[in-house]
Amino acid sequence: MRIPSIILRFRTPLIVIVTLAVGLLLGRAFYGSPRSNSTMEGMEHQGHGEVWTCSMHPQIRMPEPGQCPICGMDLIPAATAGGKGADMEGMDDMTAVHLSEHAMKLANVQTMIVGDGGSEGLLRLTGKVQADERRVFAQATHVAGRVEELLVNFTGEKVTKGQALAKLYAPELVTAQEELLQAHRVREMQPALYKAAREKLRNWKLSDAQIDAVVSSGATSGLVTIQADVSGVVVEKRAELGDYLQRGEALYQVADLSQVWVLFDVYESDLSAVRKGDVVSFAIRSLPGGTFEGAISFVDPIVDPKARVARARVEVRNDKEHLKPGMFVTGEIRTTSKGADGHLVVPRSAVLWTGPRSVVYVKDSTAEHGLFRMREVTLGPVMGDDQVIASGLRAGDEVVVNGTFMVDAAAQLAGAPSMMSPEGGPMPKSHEHNSH
Repeated sequence: MRIPSIILRFRTPLIVIVTLAVGLLLGRAFYGSPRSNSTMEGMEHQGHGEVWTCSMHPQIRMPEPGQCPICGMDLIPAATAGGKGADMEGMDDMTAVHLSEHAMKLANVQTMIVGDGGSEGLLRLTGKVQADERRVFAQATHVAGRVEELLVNFTGEKVTKGQALAKLYAPELVTAQEELLQAHRVREMQPALYKAAREKLRNWKLSDAQIDAVVSSGATSGLVTIQADVSGVVVEKRAELGDYLQRGEALYQVADLSQVWVLFDVYESDLSAVRKGDVVSFAIRSLPGGTFEGAISFVDPIVDPKARVARARVEVRNDKEHLKPGMFVTGEIRTTSKGADGHLVVPRSAVLWTGPRSVVYVKDSTAEHGLFRMREVTLGPVMGDDQVIASGLRAGDEVVVNGTFMVDAAAQLAGAPSMMSPEGGPMPKSHEHNSH
């Protein structure tokens, strides 16, 4: 069937007109006609009975109590000609917002009492295992000489105290051995000279057995065996075959790993929550299923200027050497309800942030009904899901911890101080008319 061209020409305007008509009918059915709204406003001004409205949707005007057709909250008396807010239930206090019990259930508003106990914070940290700096030793030569043989050839090799590590040819040693042999011949007449000759070789870390071997052989040898001063793991090899080393120069770096450090990175914003003596439980990715625990023995007083972190040290026994330097570690510190300086702690959901300002809503415990007042607070560090409050709250205050945005929205509509309007004041009429 062919549609006449005149109908096609006016099809789009007709669709727009029909859509507007349907929208007007739905709006009148849902919000009421302009006439009914004006009638309600006239009733307010003339005092011919109460008009009921919704604290969350003030555009609703009903001649009798009931529930809001939008959110289902109980309707409350609207503002009368005398100017008292209905959501204050006849009270003159315009610094608080009232929520009925039904409204609090619908908005899932929950509160908690801030106090000295019952709240715990969980601070998560990351770090690495490192050798204990106090147990890292330089295996030095005690006599100048040339490296003739290296008996330990790679890093990571375990050594024990007294183990032969290398052999050096030391020209000075030849002279000292000759002095020893000469002193040994006259030891009966000059015992002090013989004692001094032996002591000289002891200072070069030659053992009594090595000295006695020279005496018994009656011959000098320029070779000296360097023995390990400590037991541990070679973490650095500093000399190669043929190198000439001065007295005191290091051959190896040896670390005793029977005790290690676990160094945790602490961001500067969390430093006030970490103290010496705090117990840290931690796990290591390469050791699944295993958990470790230790107390913080030291907190670095210097913050890394690039990473903006300081390090907290935990000393851990490592007799089985399961912990190896370089391992990645994740740890947790469980804190109490007070911060490092005695500050109170609340769940992070209780705090609303707006640029430089942070606010919470405190329930008025003296009021018969649910009254909430906004209060500005100063924040401390974040501890997991908790927020330290540096100032603005007192122990015993009851704060909103769930549904905080709903309470703030009700405060804005009621003209009470809110996050976006700290001074409070009535909602602009233009906003109310636009809502119709």
